[in-house]
Amino acid sequence: MSLFQYQARTGKGELQKGRFEGASSAEVADHLLAAGLIPVDIRALPDPVEFTLGEVLGKNRAQSIGLVELQLFSRQLHTMLRAGVPILRALTSLRESSINPGFSKVLADINDGLGQGRELSMCLARHPKIFDSFYLAMVRVGEMTGRLDTVLDRLAVHLDFERRAREMVKGAIRYPIFVIVALMVAMLVINLFVIPAFSKVYAGMNTELPLMTRMLIGTSTFTKEYFHFLIGGAGVALLGFIGWKGTDKGRYSWDRFKLRLPIVGKILRKSALARFARSFALASKSGVPILQVLTVVAAVADNRYYADKIGSMREGIERGESLLRTATLTGIFTPVVLQMLAVGEETGELDNLLQEIAVMYEQEVEYEISTLSQQIEPILITALGAMVLVLALGVFLPIWDMGSKTFGH
Repeated sequence: MSLFQYQARTGKGELQKGRFEGASSAEVADHLLAAGLIPVDIRALPDPVEFTLGEVLGKNRAQSIGLVELQLFSRQLHTMLRAGVPILRALTSLRESSINPGFSKVLADINDGLGQGRELSMCLARHPKIFDSFYLAMVRVGEMTGRLDTVLDRLAVHLDFERRAREMVKGAIRYPIFVIVALMVAMLVINLFVIPAFSKVYAGMNTELPLMTRMLIGTSTFTKEYFHFLIGGAGVALLGFIGWKGTDKGRYSWDRFKLRLPIVGKILRKSALARFARSFALASKSGVPILQVLTVVAAVADNRYYADKIGSMREGIERGESLLRTATLTGIFTPVVLQMLAVGEETGELDNLLQEIAVMYEQEVEYEISTLSQQIEPILITALGAMVLVLALGVFLPIWDMGSKTFGH
């Protein structure tokens, strides 16, 4: 999504200027026409910088405007609109009560835009790093249908799920990463300090050392002599990986690879399916056409591989295929989801059935995470056992050989 600056005329010929986030200038033009405006000029803008460098590095750094704050904003605005409070007055109250200076500035900008006659969705689009494409699309739907308060309520529920899902996935990945890092540090300490101490003892034995011991000493010597090169190489590899992952092809390949990881991949797949079902149900229940539903759901997918597959579903539906057939061809949905899609298409209850699917997968993700330590224990025990076995054989085999020779002699 890019930010565009536009000029358009109303039916009375009055010139209006503003900014809007969209995938292309054509999408911006379509939105302006739907709003009763005639586009005059549409130009792409560079990504905006929301805060100055001083605000980022200063003492009162703008606290990150995360899902929690966005959820509270949606819930509070929904409550005030439902109570009949005018939107300008509601945003003023929210701005004054916000404890985040950065978000207060954002709300002030939105309030100014509304005061100039712009739609709420167009004002939110000025801050694409806070309000993503899915949020903007849902707000537009609320404006067009006159159900903005209802849409904001559903967005608050959706954001709550997003927050919990991200926290659960981060929690699921944190423990394995910690264990892997601990093992790597342990191996480094052993190679730099433990094995060299034993190698000095073995040097005075004047006997041929076992193969396992020679391998350990060789690995230790290599690590000590080329330690700086290894650190530098690891740093270059890390930077290269980050750069590769930043490309479209790299992000796609990495996101696909993560889904194949043992244990963690299963959690990521179920979390992605829950996010798909939740956002699809939310958009569909709000009256969004199915092609637009798939567009916004793909845009908010937290996995590039899944986003690509969901995008292919839209292409299939545009060719006249059914939702079930296009979903089956992607290969990313479980039989349960496909069955729900089939029943939903037949009965017209697709949004309700997908809501049930979302709840089901959320519960499964929570269960998988709660049992994560039990699933990882066998792998950790095997890795630790293999490391101890190699060290024991490498360190004690020469002592056993010397003892057997002495005893035999």
